[in-house]
Amino acid sequence: MNSLVLAVVGVAMILLGYFLYSKYLSKKVYRLDPEYTTPAHRFEDGVDYVPTNKFVLWGHHFTSVAGAAPIVGPAVAVIWGWAPAFLWVTLGTVFFAGMHDLGAMWASNRNKARSVGTLSGRYIGRHGRNLFLIVIFLLLLMVNAAFAVVISNLLVSTPTSVIPTWGAIVVALLIGQAIYRLKWNLPIVSIVGVIALYGLMILGDMYPIVLPETILGLSANAFWIVVLFLYAGVASLLPVWMLLQPRDYINGLQLFIGLGILYLAIAISSPTVVAPAVNQNVPEGTPGIFPLLFVTIACGAISGFHGIVASGTSAKQLDKETDARFVGYFGAVGEGLLALGTIIATTAGFQTVAQWEEVYAAFNDGGVEAFVNAGGGILNAGLGIPTSLSATILATMAVLFAATTMDTGVRLQRFVVTEIGEIMGVKLNIWVSTLVVLAVTMGLSFGAGADGSGGMVIWPLFGTTNQLLAALTLAIIAVMLIQLRRPVWPVLIPLVFVAIVSVYALIIQLGTFFSTQNWLLLVLDVIILICALWVIVEAVAAMNRARRDPPVELAEAEDDELDPSSSKL
Repeated sequence: MNSLVLAVVGVAMILLGYFLYSKYLSKKVYRLDPEYTTPAHRFEDGVDYVPTNKFVLWGHHFTSVAGAAPIVGPAVAVIWGWAPAFLWVTLGTVFFAGMHDLGAMWASNRNKARSVGTLSGRYIGRHGRNLFLIVIFLLLLMVNAAFAVVISNLLVSTPTSVIPTWGAIVVALLIGQAIYRLKWNLPIVSIVGVIALYGLMILGDMYPIVLPETILGLSANAFWIVVLFLYAGVASLLPVWMLLQPRDYINGLQLFIGLGILYLAIAISSPTVVAPAVNQNVPEGTPGIFPLLFVTIACGAISGFHGIVASGTSAKQLDKETDARFVGYFGAVGEGLLALGTIIATTAGFQTVAQWEEVYAAFNDGGVEAFVNAGGGILNAGLGIPTSLSATILATMAVLFAATTMDTGVRLQRFVVTEIGEIMGVKLNIWVSTLVVLAVTMGLSFGAGADGSGGMVIWPLFGTTNQLLAALTLAIIAVMLIQLRRPVWPVLIPLVFVAIVSVYALIIQLGTFFSTQNWLLLVLDVIILICALWVIVEAVAAMNRARRDPPVELAEAEDDELDPSSSKL
């Protein structure tokens, strides 16, 4: 198989989804209204609620939801062959991810930009809300703790990425001032910012930063993890316009350009896909393709984490409701294109099948490093970019994706901690909530690993937890659509599929954790499974009630409190 054919077909499918299917969803299902006054305007506070240009907001949303997961998941899943991964990424982006992200943003926008956890209290029930928040908290804990490990590993293994990684923060701070304080022209600021970022990559390639084996009594990896958490804590407290938004925006542009460079290199070099379409000889110990494929590739096909971002930060910055189509659905398109590029890089970036099999000698052997090394070879072959600089570009892409997700993840976890405190009758300010988040994540990271790698301990549950959260978010959207008497099948079919594969995967993992005597993951698996099944049962009951009750009018949502007993939307 020629990789160029795979790229053309995949990109065409994903873009057709945006130009055709997202238009149908926007007009017929969600019925986005350009005249609706969004929460960003109604509750504007200059910190979290900030009306934002849709292109800037897209950059924030895209880079926040992408992270390292759309690289890690596909780079691992190709062990079953490129065809299953390709189909799940392309069809998943079009019919699952885009619909889910757009729907979560619409649902939150129509409910004062509240999080999906809060919305579950209104549309599913109070018990469902409490259990929902547990699942969300655990998912964010996995993301924040694990991504810190992924970033630190890349900073150590690819020291040429250190300067562009931290230099991007300075660029973002300057861009925030240029856009919001100085009111400079956005296109000019964007061009200068992108040039600065790529200049930093060249500088980083010339001057790699290698830390000593121990620094302040910590290993290099542990030191970077501490610095990353401290940075993420500070970033979560700053107004979104100052750092989070401009950092995500300029990184979004840079990362999209990076994707363009990768696809251009594929078009020029047209490397052959050496991996099998369907791998009949998977290494011993590799789990079955069903249902594990559908939870291994979460981000890039559908991801519950996207619903948290869409409702937790993006909905608070939506200038017009119609912008949700570009921000939400096209944000999923960007992630799908990254996942597709990863599939091509990790199956066509090798000279022979033997080389590919050497890298994929066992399940989970592939990953970010396979993407960086194989993709770097494609950039070198297609565009003549030196191997070292190629690796720097792709490693920086991976680091910036993960770092921007971690920025947003800590802020979102702070929101969740505040909500949990309110349920328990304890009022927590943003400083205390942030300290709680940092204490828990760093406690996990260093409590389960002296080098800070403990964040990876609960990572095996990420895929299933993430997909379960996506199913629960779709359940909220389905209840809303049923109450409004709008088409619900575009949401209901993906909801049923994702719920089944996620619960099935959790049950399979229970057996694995028990046989390996991994009691921590076994207990967490049981907790997540009980919470999910309980919420699913309550969601089905809520849908049945919605069918029996009279239809409601969406326009009444503006001044209505989020009361589960209310029939107004």
